[in-house]
Amino acid sequence: MLYYLFRFLEQFNIPGSHLWSYISFRALLALILSLLISAWFGEYFIKWMRRRKIFETERDPSIDPFGVEKKGVPTMGGVIIIVSLLVPVLLLGRMRNIYLLLMIITTVWLGFLGFLDDYIKVFKGDKAGLKGKYKIVGQVSIGFIVGIALYLSPDAVMRENISEPQQNKTEVVQHEQEAHKSLKTTVPFVKNHNLSYSDLMSFVGEHKVAAGWILFVIMTIIVVTAVSNGANLNDGMDGMCAGNSAIIGVALGILAYVSSHIGYASYFDIMYIPHSEELVIFLCAFVGAMIGFLWYNAYPAQIFMGDTGSLTIGGIIGVCAVIIHKELLLPILCGIFFVESVSVIIQTQWFKFMKKKGKRVRVFRATPIHDTFRKLDSQLDQTSTYLLKGWPHRPFHESKITIRFWITTIILAAIAIITLKIR
Repeated sequence: MLYYLFRFLEQFNIPGSHLWSYISFRALLALILSLLISAWFGEYFIKWMRRRKIFETERDPSIDPFGVEKKGVPTMGGVIIIVSLLVPVLLLGRMRNIYLLLMIITTVWLGFLGFLDDYIKVFKGDKAGLKGKYKIVGQVSIGFIVGIALYLSPDAVMRENISEPQQNKTEVVQHEQEAHKSLKTTVPFVKNHNLSYSDLMSFVGEHKVAAGWILFVIMTIIVVTAVSNGANLNDGMDGMCAGNSAIIGVALGILAYVSSHIGYASYFDIMYIPHSEELVIFLCAFVGAMIGFLWYNAYPAQIFMGDTGSLTIGGIIGVCAVIIHKELLLPILCGIFFVESVSVIIQTQWFKFMKKKGKRVRVFRATPIHDTFRKLDSQLDQTSTYLLKGWPHRPFHESKITIRFWITTIILAAIAIITLKIR
Protein backbone atom coordinates (compact mmCIF):
# COMPACT_ATOMS: atom_id res chain seq x y z
CA MET A 1 0.00 0.00 0.00
CA LEU A 2 2.74 2.46 0.91
CA TYR A 3 4.54 1.52 -2.29
CA TYR A 4 1.66 2.77 -4.44
CA LEU A 5 1.20 5.87 -2.27
CA PHE A 6 4.80 7.04 -2.60
CA ARG A 7 4.98 6.17 -6.29
CA PHE A 8 1.94 8.44 -6.71
CA LEU A 9 3.62 11.20 -4.70
CA GLU A 10 6.76 10.86 -6.82
CA GLN A 11 5.08 12.61 -9.74
CA PHE A 12 4.74 15.69 -7.51
CA ASN A 13 8.48 15.63 -6.75
CA ILE A 14 7.96 14.93 -3.06
CA PRO A 15 11.45 14.52 -1.51
CA GLY A 16 12.32 10.92 -0.76
CA SER A 17 9.39 9.41 -2.66
CA HIS A 18 11.71 8.09 -5.39
CA LEU A 19 13.36 5.75 -2.87
CA TRP A 20 10.35 3.45 -3.04
CA SER A 21 11.29 2.45 -6.58
CA TYR A 22 14.49 0.85 -5.26
CA ILE A 23 14.15 -2.81 -4.31
CA SER A 24 17.06 -2.56 -1.86
CA PHE A 25 15.37 0.24 0.09
CA ARG A 26 12.05 -1.57 0.40
CA ALA A 27 13.73 -4.90 1.21
CA LEU A 28 15.82 -3.53 4.06
CA LEU A 29 12.86 -1.56 5.36
CA ALA A 30 10.77 -4.75 5.33
CA LEU A 31 13.49 -6.59 7.27
CA ILE A 32 13.71 -3.90 9.95
CA LEU A 33 9.95 -3.47 10.23
CA SER A 34 9.27 -7.21 10.52
CA LEU A 35 11.96 -7.59 13.16
CA LEU A 36 10.53 -4.72 15.23
CA ILE A 37 6.95 -5.98 14.89
CA SER A 38 8.02 -9.48 15.88
CA ALA A 39 9.86 -8.24 18.97
CA TRP A 40 7.10 -5.82 20.00
CA PHE A 41 4.05 -7.93 19.18
CA GLY A 42 5.73 -11.04 20.58
CA GLU A 43 5.90 -9.60 24.09
CA TYR A 44 2.21 -8.75 24.18
CA PHE A 45 1.21 -12.04 22.57
CA ILE A 46 3.16 -14.07 25.15
CA LYS A 47 1.62 -12.14 28.04
CA TRP A 48 -1.85 -12.59 26.54
CA MET A 49 -1.33 -16.35 26.16
CA ARG A 50 -0.04 -16.69 29.73
CA ARG A 51 -2.96 -14.77 31.20
CA ARG A 52 -5.31 -17.23 29.54
CA LYS A 53 -3.07 -20.19 30.43
CA ILE A 54 -2.78 -21.32 26.82
CA PHE A 55 0.31 -23.49 27.20
CA GLU A 56 2.12 -26.12 25.21
CA THR A 57 1.15 -29.69 25.99
CA GLU A 58 3.17 -30.60 29.08
CA ARG A 59 6.56 -32.06 28.21
CA ASP A 60 8.24 -34.76 30.24
CA PRO A 61 11.60 -33.44 31.54
CA SER A 62 12.95 -37.01 31.64
CA ILE A 63 13.43 -36.95 27.86
CA ASP A 64 16.17 -34.35 28.36
CA PRO A 65 19.44 -35.63 29.87
CA PHE A 66 19.85 -32.31 31.66
CA GLY A 67 16.39 -32.49 33.21
CA VAL A 68 15.12 -29.31 31.59
CA GLU A 69 11.46 -28.89 32.46
CA LYS A 70 9.31 -26.96 30.00
CA LYS A 71 6.00 -26.32 31.68
CA GLY A 72 3.88 -23.22 31.25
CA VAL A 73 5.42 -22.21 27.91
CA PRO A 74 2.83 -20.78 25.49
CA THR A 75 2.57 -22.20 22.00
CA MET A 76 1.11 -20.94 18.69
CA GLY A 77 4.06 -18.57 18.36
CA GLY A 78 3.67 -18.94 14.63
CA VAL A 79 1.03 -16.22 14.92
CA ILE A 80 3.85 -13.80 15.80
CA ILE A 81 5.80 -14.89 12.73
CA ILE A 82 2.85 -14.60 10.36
CA VAL A 83 1.77 -11.16 11.60
CA SER A 84 5.28 -9.70 11.57
CA LEU A 85 5.79 -11.13 8.07
CA LEU A 86 2.55 -10.10 6.41
CA VAL A 87 2.30 -6.53 7.74
CA PRO A 88 5.57 -5.30 6.11
CA VAL A 89 4.78 -7.21 2.92
CA LEU A 90 1.32 -5.65 2.64
CA LEU A 91 2.75 -2.19 3.33
CA LEU A 92 5.85 -2.32 1.13
CA GLY A 93 5.14 -4.86 -1.60
CA ARG A 94 3.55 -4.52 -5.03
CA MET A 95 0.31 -6.35 -4.49
CA ARG A 96 -0.30 -6.86 -8.21
CA ASN A 97 2.71 -9.14 -8.42
CA ILE A 98 1.73 -12.78 -8.99
CA TYR A 99 4.73 -14.11 -7.08
CA LEU A 100 4.03 -11.98 -4.02
CA LEU A 101 0.37 -12.99 -4.07
CA LEU A 102 1.30 -16.68 -4.16
CA MET A 103 3.62 -16.23 -1.18
CA ILE A 104 0.89 -14.47 0.80
CA ILE A 105 -1.67 -17.15 -0.05
CA THR A 106 0.80 -19.88 0.98
CA THR A 107 1.49 -18.13 4.29
CA VAL A 108 -2.19 -17.72 5.17
CA TRP A 109 -3.18 -21.20 3.96
CA LEU A 110 -0.51 -23.17 5.84
CA GLY A 111 -0.71 -20.82 8.81
CA PHE A 112 -4.40 -21.67 9.16
CA LEU A 113 -3.65 -25.39 8.73
CA GLY A 114 -1.01 -25.26 11.47
CA PHE A 115 -3.30 -23.18 13.70
CA LEU A 116 -5.97 -25.89 13.48
CA ASP A 117 -3.41 -28.47 14.57
CA ASP A 118 -2.27 -26.37 17.54
CA TYR A 119 -5.85 -25.52 18.49
CA ILE A 120 -6.78 -29.19 18.72
CA LYS A 121 -3.69 -29.95 20.81
CA VAL A 122 -4.19 -27.07 23.24
CA PHE A 123 -7.93 -26.56 23.53
CA LYS A 124 -9.15 -30.09 22.82
CA GLY A 125 -6.40 -31.78 24.83
CA ASP A 126 -5.55 -34.13 21.96
CA LYS A 127 -1.75 -34.42 21.75
CA ALA A 128 -2.02 -35.96 18.27
CA GLY A 129 -3.52 -32.73 16.92
CA LEU A 130 -4.98 -32.57 13.44
CA LYS A 131 -5.04 -35.95 11.74
CA GLY A 132 -2.11 -36.51 9.42
CA LYS A 133 -4.30 -37.11 6.37
CA TYR A 134 -5.87 -33.67 6.74
CA LYS A 135 -2.43 -32.06 6.98
CA ILE A 136 -1.35 -33.82 3.82
CA VAL A 137 -4.52 -32.75 2.02
CA GLY A 138 -3.89 -29.14 3.03
CA GLN A 139 -0.25 -29.24 1.92
CA VAL A 140 -1.05 -30.97 -1.35
CA SER A 141 -3.83 -28.45 -2.03
CA ILE A 142 -1.60 -25.39 -1.69
CA GLY A 143 1.09 -27.08 -3.79
CA PHE A 144 -1.52 -27.73 -6.49
CA ILE A 145 -2.79 -24.14 -6.34
CA VAL A 146 0.73 -22.72 -6.69
CA GLY A 147 1.61 -25.06 -9.58
CA ILE A 148 -1.60 -24.29 -11.48
CA ALA A 149 -1.26 -20.54 -10.86
CA LEU A 150 2.27 -20.53 -12.29
CA TYR A 151 0.96 -22.42 -15.30
CA LEU A 152 -2.04 -20.17 -15.94
CA SER A 153 -0.70 -16.73 -15.03
CA PRO A 154 0.59 -14.71 -18.02
CA ASP A 155 2.96 -12.89 -15.64
CA ALA A 156 4.80 -16.03 -14.52
CA VAL A 157 7.41 -16.03 -17.28
CA MET A 158 11.18 -16.02 -17.74
CA ARG A 159 13.89 -15.21 -20.25
CA GLU A 160 16.45 -17.87 -21.02
CA ASN A 161 20.16 -17.41 -21.59
CA ILE A 162 21.74 -16.97 -24.99
CA SER A 163 25.31 -18.25 -24.94
CA GLU A 164 28.13 -17.81 -27.42
CA PRO A 165 31.65 -19.29 -27.58
CA GLN A 166 34.24 -16.88 -26.14
CA GLN A 167 37.90 -17.97 -26.39
CA ASN A 168 37.52 -21.69 -25.73
CA LYS A 169 34.63 -21.24 -23.30
CA THR A 170 30.96 -20.47 -23.47
CA GLU A 171 29.61 -17.32 -21.87
CA VAL A 172 26.18 -15.77 -21.60
CA VAL A 173 26.13 -12.61 -23.66
CA GLN A 174 22.47 -11.73 -23.28
CA HIS A 175 19.01 -13.05 -22.48
CA GLU A 176 16.13 -13.57 -24.86
CA GLN A 177 14.22 -10.41 -25.69
CA GLU A 178 10.82 -12.00 -25.22
CA ALA A 179 9.75 -13.51 -21.91
CA HIS A 180 7.83 -16.78 -22.14
CA LYS A 181 6.57 -19.71 -20.15
CA SER A 182 9.22 -22.21 -19.26
CA LEU A 183 9.39 -25.64 -17.68
CA LYS A 184 13.12 -25.42 -17.05
CA THR A 185 14.74 -25.64 -13.65
CA THR A 186 18.30 -25.33 -12.40
CA VAL A 187 20.33 -28.49 -11.80
CA PRO A 188 23.25 -27.92 -9.39
CA PHE A 189 26.82 -28.86 -10.33
CA VAL A 190 25.94 -29.38 -14.00
CA LYS A 191 27.58 -27.24 -16.72
CA ASN A 192 24.55 -26.85 -18.97
CA HIS A 193 22.45 -26.77 -15.86
CA ASN A 194 18.92 -26.12 -17.10
CA LEU A 195 16.66 -29.17 -17.13
CA SER A 196 13.22 -29.03 -18.74
CA TYR A 197 10.36 -31.06 -17.31
CA SER A 198 8.99 -31.40 -20.84
CA ASP A 199 12.21 -33.12 -21.93
CA LEU A 200 11.70 -35.67 -19.16
CA MET A 201 8.28 -36.39 -20.66
CA SER A 202 9.48 -36.60 -24.28
CA PHE A 203 8.36 -40.23 -24.45
CA VAL A 204 4.75 -39.02 -24.82
CA GLY A 205 5.62 -37.39 -28.13
CA GLU A 206 3.74 -34.27 -29.20
CA HIS A 207 2.04 -34.01 -25.81
CA LYS A 208 5.32 -33.65 -23.94
CA VAL A 209 4.72 -29.97 -23.03
CA ALA A 210 1.33 -30.70 -21.47
CA ALA A 211 2.81 -33.71 -19.70
CA GLY A 212 5.71 -31.52 -18.58
CA TRP A 213 3.31 -29.10 -16.89
CA ILE A 214 1.59 -31.99 -15.14
CA LEU A 215 4.99 -33.17 -13.91
CA PHE A 216 5.80 -29.60 -12.79
CA VAL A 217 2.60 -29.37 -10.73
CA ILE A 218 3.33 -32.77 -9.16
CA MET A 219 6.87 -31.63 -8.38
CA THR A 220 5.53 -28.45 -6.78
CA ILE A 221 3.20 -30.50 -4.58
CA ILE A 222 6.08 -32.79 -3.52
CA VAL A 223 8.40 -29.87 -2.75
CA VAL A 224 5.86 -27.93 -0.69
CA THR A 225 4.75 -31.00 1.25
CA ALA A 226 8.27 -32.31 1.87
CA VAL A 227 9.80 -29.02 3.02
CA SER A 228 6.77 -28.16 5.15
CA ASN A 229 6.98 -31.51 6.95
CA GLY A 230 10.75 -31.22 7.23
CA ALA A 231 10.49 -27.85 8.96
CA ASN A 232 7.81 -29.29 11.23
CA LEU A 233 10.12 -32.13 12.29
CA ASN A 234 13.01 -29.72 12.83
CA ASP A 235 10.95 -27.74 15.33
CA GLY A 236 11.94 -29.76 18.38
CA MET A 237 14.42 -27.58 20.25
CA ASP A 238 14.45 -23.96 21.34
CA GLY A 239 15.41 -21.74 18.42
CA MET A 240 16.25 -24.65 16.13
CA CYS A 241 13.73 -24.19 13.33
CA ALA A 242 13.63 -20.38 13.50
CA GLY A 243 17.42 -20.06 13.24
CA ASN A 244 17.76 -22.56 10.41
CA SER A 245 14.89 -20.92 8.52
CA ALA A 246 16.41 -17.45 8.86
CA ILE A 247 19.65 -18.70 7.30
CA ILE A 248 17.77 -20.44 4.49
CA GLY A 249 15.74 -17.26 3.96
CA VAL A 250 18.93 -15.22 3.46
CA ALA A 251 20.20 -17.70 0.87
CA LEU A 252 16.87 -17.72 -0.97
CA GLY A 253 16.84 -13.92 -0.90
CA ILE A 254 20.22 -13.84 -2.63
CA LEU A 255 19.09 -16.37 -5.24
CA ALA A 256 15.85 -14.45 -5.83
CA TYR A 257 17.72 -11.17 -6.24
CA VAL A 258 20.22 -12.46 -8.81
CA SER A 259 17.37 -14.18 -10.68
CA SER A 260 15.46 -10.88 -10.87
CA HIS A 261 18.45 -8.81 -12.05
CA ILE A 262 19.28 -9.29 -15.71
CA GLY A 263 22.93 -8.34 -15.22
CA TYR A 264 23.56 -10.79 -12.38
CA ALA A 265 21.49 -13.46 -14.12
CA SER A 266 23.78 -13.15 -17.16
CA TYR A 267 26.91 -13.24 -15.02
CA PHE A 268 25.84 -16.38 -13.16
CA ASP A 269 24.37 -17.95 -16.32
CA ILE A 270 20.95 -18.50 -14.78
CA MET A 271 17.40 -17.82 -15.92
CA TYR A 272 16.22 -14.22 -15.70
CA ILE A 273 12.79 -14.08 -14.04
CA PRO A 274 11.16 -10.67 -14.54
CA HIS A 275 9.31 -9.18 -11.55
CA SER A 276 10.63 -11.78 -9.12
CA GLU A 277 12.35 -8.97 -7.20
CA GLU A 278 9.21 -8.71 -5.06
CA LEU A 279 10.25 -12.03 -3.57
CA VAL A 280 13.24 -10.22 -2.07
CA ILE A 281 10.81 -7.98 -0.16
CA PHE A 282 8.95 -11.01 1.13
CA LEU A 283 12.11 -12.92 2.07
CA CYS A 284 13.63 -9.95 3.90
CA ALA A 285 10.42 -9.68 5.92
CA PHE A 286 10.62 -13.44 6.48
CA VAL A 287 14.19 -13.24 7.79
CA GLY A 288 13.30 -10.29 10.02
CA ALA A 289 10.33 -12.19 11.43
CA MET A 290 12.53 -15.22 12.17
CA ILE A 291 15.20 -13.18 13.93
CA GLY A 292 12.60 -11.23 15.90
CA PHE A 293 10.93 -14.47 16.94
CA LEU A 294 14.29 -15.80 18.17
CA TRP A 295 14.24 -12.97 20.71
CA TYR A 296 11.70 -15.07 22.60
CA ASN A 297 12.26 -18.54 21.15
CA ALA A 298 16.01 -18.85 21.80
CA TYR A 299 16.96 -21.06 24.73
CA PRO A 300 15.27 -21.05 27.19
CA ALA A 301 12.19 -20.49 25.05
CA GLN A 302 9.44 -18.18 26.26
CA ILE A 303 7.16 -19.40 23.49
CA PHE A 304 7.05 -22.25 20.96
CA MET A 305 6.14 -21.64 17.33
CA GLY A 306 3.96 -24.74 17.10
CA ASP A 307 2.68 -26.10 13.81
CA THR A 308 1.25 -22.64 13.11
CA GLY A 309 4.82 -21.54 12.47
CA SER A 310 6.69 -24.63 11.32
CA LEU A 311 4.25 -25.74 8.61
CA THR A 312 4.09 -22.17 7.29
CA ILE A 313 7.86 -21.74 7.26
CA GLY A 314 8.44 -24.90 5.25
CA GLY A 315 5.73 -24.01 2.74
CA ILE A 316 7.18 -20.53 2.22
CA ILE A 317 10.64 -21.95 1.53
CA GLY A 318 9.32 -24.57 -0.87
CA VAL A 319 7.09 -22.23 -2.88
CA CYS A 320 9.80 -19.57 -3.16
CA ALA A 321 12.29 -22.13 -4.52
CA VAL A 322 9.77 -23.32 -7.11
CA ILE A 323 9.04 -19.77 -8.28
CA ILE A 324 12.72 -18.98 -8.93
CA HIS A 325 13.29 -22.41 -10.55
CA LYS A 326 15.71 -23.56 -7.83
CA GLU A 327 13.69 -26.40 -6.29
CA LEU A 328 16.42 -28.96 -7.05
CA LEU A 329 18.75 -26.98 -4.79
CA LEU A 330 16.55 -27.61 -1.76
CA PRO A 331 18.15 -30.96 -0.74
CA ILE A 332 21.35 -28.95 -0.27
CA LEU A 333 19.94 -25.69 1.05
CA CYS A 334 17.44 -27.43 3.36
CA GLY A 335 19.80 -30.30 4.14
CA ILE A 336 18.90 -30.23 7.83
CA PHE A 337 15.18 -30.54 7.07
CA PHE A 338 15.96 -33.30 4.58
CA VAL A 339 18.02 -35.32 7.07
CA GLU A 340 15.39 -34.87 9.79
CA SER A 341 12.72 -36.29 7.47
CA VAL A 342 14.88 -39.14 6.19
CA SER A 343 15.86 -40.16 9.73
CA VAL A 344 12.20 -40.52 10.70
CA ILE A 345 11.41 -42.52 7.55
CA ILE A 346 14.37 -44.87 8.07
CA GLN A 347 13.57 -45.36 11.74
CA THR A 348 9.88 -46.15 11.27
CA GLN A 349 10.22 -48.30 8.15
CA TRP A 350 13.15 -50.34 9.48
CA PHE A 351 11.36 -50.94 12.78
CA LYS A 352 8.21 -52.10 10.95
CA PHE A 353 10.27 -54.34 8.66
CA MET A 354 12.11 -56.04 11.54
CA LYS A 355 8.97 -56.30 13.65
CA LYS A 356 7.45 -58.56 10.98
CA LYS A 357 10.39 -60.86 11.62
CA GLY A 358 9.72 -60.85 15.34
CA LYS A 359 12.55 -58.47 16.21
CA ARG A 360 12.53 -54.97 17.69
CA VAL A 361 15.38 -53.22 15.93
CA ARG A 362 15.84 -49.46 15.55
CA VAL A 363 18.54 -47.62 13.63
CA PHE A 364 18.93 -44.41 15.64
CA ARG A 365 18.71 -43.74 19.35
CA ALA A 366 15.82 -41.36 18.65
CA THR A 367 14.25 -39.45 15.78
CA PRO A 368 14.03 -36.80 14.41
CA ILE A 369 17.80 -36.92 14.26
CA HIS A 370 18.36 -33.95 16.60
CA ASP A 371 16.91 -36.02 19.47
CA THR A 372 19.63 -38.62 18.96
CA PHE A 373 22.22 -36.17 20.25
CA ARG A 374 20.56 -35.72 23.65
CA LYS A 375 19.38 -39.26 24.37
CA LEU A 376 20.92 -41.14 27.30
CA ASP A 377 21.45 -44.93 27.32
CA SER A 378 19.15 -45.13 30.34
CA GLN A 379 16.37 -43.52 28.31
CA LEU A 380 16.45 -46.09 25.51
CA ASP A 381 13.86 -48.80 25.07
CA GLN A 382 15.56 -51.78 26.71
CA THR A 383 13.45 -54.22 24.71
CA SER A 384 14.87 -52.93 21.41
CA THR A 385 18.23 -53.27 19.68
CA TYR A 386 19.85 -50.11 18.27
CA LEU A 387 22.16 -50.31 15.27
CA LEU A 388 23.77 -46.97 16.16
CA LYS A 389 23.54 -47.24 19.93
CA GLY A 390 27.11 -46.02 20.45
CA TRP A 391 26.61 -42.83 18.43
CA PRO A 392 26.95 -40.18 19.65
CA HIS A 393 29.27 -41.08 22.52
CA ARG A 394 27.69 -38.61 24.95
CA PRO A 395 24.60 -36.39 25.10
CA PHE A 396 24.74 -32.67 24.34
CA HIS A 397 22.79 -29.79 25.74
CA GLU A 398 20.06 -28.65 23.37
CA SER A 399 21.53 -25.15 23.00
CA LYS A 400 24.78 -26.68 21.70
CA ILE A 401 22.86 -28.96 19.34
CA THR A 402 20.86 -26.01 18.05
CA ILE A 403 23.90 -23.83 17.36
CA ARG A 404 25.74 -26.68 15.62
CA PHE A 405 22.72 -27.27 13.40
CA TRP A 406 22.72 -23.54 12.60
CA ILE A 407 26.39 -23.73 11.63
CA THR A 408 25.67 -26.74 9.41
CA THR A 409 22.86 -24.81 7.70
CA ILE A 410 25.18 -21.84 7.10
CA ILE A 411 27.64 -24.18 5.36
CA LEU A 412 24.87 -25.76 3.28
CA ALA A 413 23.49 -22.34 2.34
CA ALA A 414 26.94 -21.24 1.18
CA ILE A 415 27.30 -24.40 -0.90
CA ALA A 416 23.86 -23.83 -2.46
CA ILE A 417 24.86 -20.32 -3.51
CA ILE A 418 28.26 -21.25 -4.94
CA THR A 419 26.63 -23.96 -7.07
CA LEU A 420 25.80 -21.03 -9.35
CA LYS A 421 29.48 -20.96 -10.37
CA ILE A 422 30.66 -24.52 -9.62
CA ARG A 423 29.65 -26.70 -12.57
